[in-house]
Parts: sequence; structure tokens; C-alpha cells
Amino acid sequence: MKQKKSLQELTFKDNFMFGAVMLDPENCKGILERSLGVEIERVEVSKEKSIVYNPEYKGVRLDVYAKDENNTHYDVEMQVLRKPAVKKRARYYHGQLDMEILLSGLPYEDLPDTYVIFICDYDPFGKGKYRYTQQKICEEEPELSMEDGAHTVFLSTKGTNVNEVPPELVRFLKFVEAPLSDSDKDFEDDFIRRLQSSVRKVKESREMGARYMTFQELLKDERMEERSQMIIELLEELGAVPENLQMKIMQEKNSDTLRKWCRLAAKAESVEQFENEITEE
Repeated sequence: MKQKKSLQELTFKDNFMFGAVMLDPENCKGILERSLGVEIERVEVSKEKSIVYNPEYKGVRLDVYAKDENNTHYDVEMQVLRKPAVKKRARYYHGQLDMEILLSGLPYEDLPDTYVIFICDYDPFGKGKYRYTQQKICEEEPELSMEDGAHTVFLSTKGTNVNEVPPELVRFLKFVEAPLSDSDKDFEDDFIRRLQSSVRKVKESREMGARYMTFQELLKDERMEERSQMIIELLEELGAVPENLQMKIMQEKNSDTLRKWCRLAAKAESVEQFENEITEE
């Protein structure tokens, strides 16, 4: 079983630490500026959407939401592990941003620019780039921009094109990539020193220590809920799943038991067989 990291073992790229450090508007502003190569006057981080500030949120949110002085909205996500359909994930996040903005009563024509930024500790497209910027063009007229204000940027710590991107972006991504043993070394960059100081403050904070424990429990609960749903979905391929059986599966809180039931569901030839096997345990 994978060992849980303690708060002291976290680096900037661990989701909890990333979220905690990015709650500081100056940290968030600096990362956005380096990610996009633009200057931003100020940013406002949406604290109510962060797991650090909202431990009762159902479903662990690991993204960072912010907006700047021009009402441009940003969604930044740290991606340590490769996940499937990353481009469609970006499309989903843009949809979520637009929906929240429209629900506030804003008409379509006044939709602000939005940026979805993935900071990846791997190369999402295998082309050796530190930064991949998605653009929309017209196939019939390639020089015709079809930009609609929705921008997507993928950053990669595995880039090799050092001469094609600003050195401060490379230094930042090297910091993101660094293991615990190298995470506090001098990257000869004042902004990275600021991030390192923020990481140390999170680790020294008793309040953040308590929040990290809550975060771990929420992750555990969410993973168990996902496994329970998977068992039910496997059984539904065999036939109707009685409500009392669904309830029994959803109420099970032992992770070892759920793993065992998942294997049984995958091998079962009928819902009745599965139910008999877990009843006889």
C-alpha cells in the first residue's frame, strides 16, 4: 500500500502544498506571469473553492481559481501523474469557468477571457517543449484567428527547448520538478526563494497541519466512494442491483474489503453470485 506523505515530506508540486502556497495572491500572480509571459497588476484568489479553506466540499478540488484586474479568469492545476484525455479535461474546465461566470448574470457577449493552465511534471505531448499554447484557427483560412477568449496552456517540467522560452520559466519548472532533497536549494531566483519561504511557512503552521490531516481524510473518503461506485457499475453490467445491496456497498468503509469486493465483482457471473459471496465472508 502506498505510504502517505507527511506534511514535512511535501514539495511544491504536491497538490495540498501547491494549493496552500497559491492562496497567496503574490505567489499566484508570479506563477501566472511566468506561465503566460505577461505582466499582471494584481490577482484575487478564490479561497472558497480551495480544499484548504473548504474541507466540507464534496469532492476534493485541487485547482486554483483566480481573476485579475481585467476580470480575466484563471484555473491552474498541478498534474504530477499523467492522466488520460488531457485536452478534453481542459475543455471541461473551460466549460466550468464559463458556467460559473454566466450564472452570475453576465451575457454571452461580455464573457471575460479565461485561461486553463496545466503544470505537468511530465511531457503531455512528447515534443520536448516547456510550454504548449493551444490556439484556434480556421482550417480554410489558417491566418484567420478564431480565438474566442478561452486559452489553454500546458507547461512541462520535461522540456528541452531552453532557448525558446524565458529563463525564468525554465527555473520555475526546474523548481516544480525538484525532489524533496533539492527543493530548498538556491535556484538563483528571488521569486523561487519566495515560493520556498512559503512552503516552509506552510510546514511550520499548526493550522495547515490540521488542514492537511482533514485533506487526507477527504481524499481517503473520496477514493472509497469511487471504488464503491466502480463495484456497483461492474455489477450493473450483469443486471439490476438491488437497492439494499447498493446501500451495503456504499456504506462499507474498509478499504481492504472494498478492494476485495471489486475483484469479486469483476469475476462474478451474476449479481446474485456476488451478493452470496460477500454474505458468506
